[in-house]
Amino acid sequence: MITSRQNEQVKAARALFDKKSRDREGLFLAEGVKTAAEALSFGGVKCIFGTEKGLNALENAADLKGETVYAVTESVFESLSGEVSPQGVVAVVKKPAESFTPPQGNSVFLDGVADPANVGAVIRTAAAAGYNDLYLAACADAYSPKSVRASMGGIFRVRIHTGEREALASLVNVPFYAADMRGENVFTFVPAKKFCLVIGSEAHGVSDRMRALSQKCVSVPMEGGMESLNAAVAAGIIMYALKHDSLS
Repeated sequence: MITSRQNEQVKAARALFDKKSRDREGLFLAEGVKTAAEALSFGGVKCIFGTEKGLNALENAADLKGETVYAVTESVFESLSGEVSPQGVVAVVKKPAESFTPPQGNSVFLDGVADPANVGAVIRTAAAAGYNDLYLAACADAYSPKSVRASMGGIFRVRIHTGEREALASLVNVPFYAADMRGENVFTFVPAKKFCLVIGSEAHGVSDRMRALSQKCVSVPMEGGMESLNAAVAAGIIMYALKHDSLS
């Protein structure tokens, strides 16, 4: 039982709240019983920290196959948690090798999305809707604890590609459809069989560069004088609307 927050393993795990440490170590944190169980099922777990209650819950939700497990006190776990109501378990997971490949199907390009919760929510919906490649330019880190939590396991089901706009755009090499409030009604728009949906920043929308590269702009019609939707909500609606049309 680890009882000190200054334990070396605990300090190394806590450092992963920082992006520079995540990039340097090639590791990230997956907190919560469901997310840790997802990490175990997909592989790459380096170790697990948990309270007695948290570890018991994880053992009921997943098969442990010899992973290194550290039992910690509630106080120590608080220093490893980003949750308001922590479930008492967090896995340290190896980041997948940086993917830099063309999309295998329909994809999403996140263009300056700054809120990690929105990044994670888009990843979650993309995984559910079958958009298995996500390209991130000037975005919040997809592997931040907040983004990983918001992805609800989706982070393990998609391929993340991070880089500069121009490099990623040349890599994707399919029609871009930019989400924009002045665009065509997405519910009547007919997409190509293979495309990439561009979701812009919460404050400024799609960048001028990605707008110039986009063949079309699409929008979600709104009533009641509303002019915009949360980036992740808009992305989810458009992903499903475009997918339905491309398969019809």
